[in-house]
Amino acid sequence: MSTDPKSVELRKPVSTDGARVHSLVSQCPPLDTNSVYCNLLQCSHFAETSIAAELDGEVAGFISAYRKPQQPDTLFVWQVAVGDRARGQGLASRMLFELLQRSSCQGVRWLETTITEANQASWALFRSLAGKLAAELNSSVMFDRETHFGDAHESELLVRIGPLDSERDRDYTLQ
Repeated sequence: MSTDPKSVELRKPVSTDGARVHSLVSQCPPLDTNSVYCNLLQCSHFAETSIAAELDGEVAGFISAYRKPQQPDTLFVWQVAVGDRARGQGLASRMLFELLQRSSCQGVRWLETTITEANQASWALFRSLAGKLAAELNSSVMFDRETHFGDAHESELLVRIGPLDSERDRDYTLQ
C-alpha cells in the first residue's frame, strides 16, 4: 500500500514512543530488537539525535542515533526502521536528512553506522546518502563475527561517511 510521503510527520521521539518503537523494530528484520527499556532511553535520553516518523497516529519509522562522546563531530546511527506501510517512499532518507539539519547535529562532519554484509537495503540507503551528500563512504570491520559475536552473528562493518559539508545552512534536498 502506497502512502503520501507528505502525510508523514517527522518529529523528535518522546518516552511514550518507546513501546511503539520496540514493536516497529521487531517487525523490521534483520534489525536486532533491543529491550523496551532501551527503546525508552532512545526516545528520551537520545531524542535530540533520534527521529520518529508518525503516520496516522502510528510510529511508521524510527532512527536512533547519538553523537559519539569522544568524537562529537560524529553522528552514529544505531538503527533505521521503516514499517511495511511506509516502505518504498524514501522515508529513511527523509529522516536522515531531517536529522542532519537539526541544531543538535550542528558541527557533525561524519556519519557512522554499522551494517552486516548481507543487509543490502541498508547498504543501498547509506550509499545513496553518501552520493547525495557528495561525501566518501568507507567501511571496515568494527565487530567481528568470531571475535565479538562468538559466531552467533554476522560481522558488523563500520560505515563512515564524510566529511560532511560544514555549512549548517546547506540545503539537504532529496533530488
